[in-house]
Amino acid sequence: MRKCVGMAAIVSSFVFLVPAIGQESPAPFASFDKAGPEELNDPHDLAFGPDGRLYVADKFGHRIAVLDPDSLELVESYSSGKLPGVHDVSFGPDGRIAVAVTGAGGVFVYSGLETLDIAPTAVLAAPRTEGALAHSNGRIYAMAGGTGLLIAYENGEAVATAGSHPGAHDVAEGPDGSVWVADNFNRRLVRYSPELEKLQTVDGPEFGFYGPRYLDVDTFGRLVVADQDAHRILMIDPDAEGGAVLIGVLGTGRPGKGANQFDDPEGVAIRGNEYYFSDSDNNRIVRYTVAIN
Repeated sequence: MRKCVGMAAIVSSFVFLVPAIGQESPAPFASFDKAGPEELNDPHDLAFGPDGRLYVADKFGHRIAVLDPDSLELVESYSSGKLPGVHDVSFGPDGRIAVAVTGAGGVFVYSGLETLDIAPTAVLAAPRTEGALAHSNGRIYAMAGGTGLLIAYENGEAVATAGSHPGAHDVAEGPDGSVWVADNFNRRLVRYSPELEKLQTVDGPEFGFYGPRYLDVDTFGRLVVADQDAHRILMIDPDAEGGAVLIGVLGTGRPGKGANQFDDPEGVAIRGNEYYFSDSDNNRIVRYTVAIN
């Protein structure tokens, strides 16, 4: 991934290290638990499959890598070399799998794990897609970063669109069925109804967004967001009284490798009190456990 260069970028990065006058630095919301081996190739978003294993969109591996969530070791790969520039993977409650294949300009839809290594049952157009969601309502939502449109597909047909989000990445479902977009170029998060009516925008200096790429939503509706360019992971309560509030932050704001350090983190997956992150430029998955609620 490209690194920030130049004085302007250095100054922009520095703001994440120094809180505003009179403002305390947000506390970490989880503690470092384990780092997996550096055997992936720029891992992006990740998700738990119906078999309880961790599925990772391994971008430059052009595959879906399967990890043991306890050891974080690679145990299997699907469609190796068939998914150019893959960025996202999402499992629906009906067993279908949506995969954002950026190099192919579309979301590949598979009927289940038994077909993930064979061929998709459908390919949904989404130029420069980097986010896909197999929603509980049966629709597939695709973030077409090349056009800036969020597209809702039903039975292979586009039934609704929303924008403009050029270059946006992830699409995630909240516990209420709402659809969240990580609108990284605009440094914000946007919430939509399943019909793609805009419901909420989360932005502002209190969050310090520099490039939010991927997120997951816990059972309480809290957002856990990988802000790649800031080398941080944020937990946000979007439904707090008075508006969205920042709960906690992981990462120092500088690239690194170690406890509470990341280098261009991208993917997020939550399982109970465990948080799994793609530490992308360190080519590994790391696990944190909850510290506060």
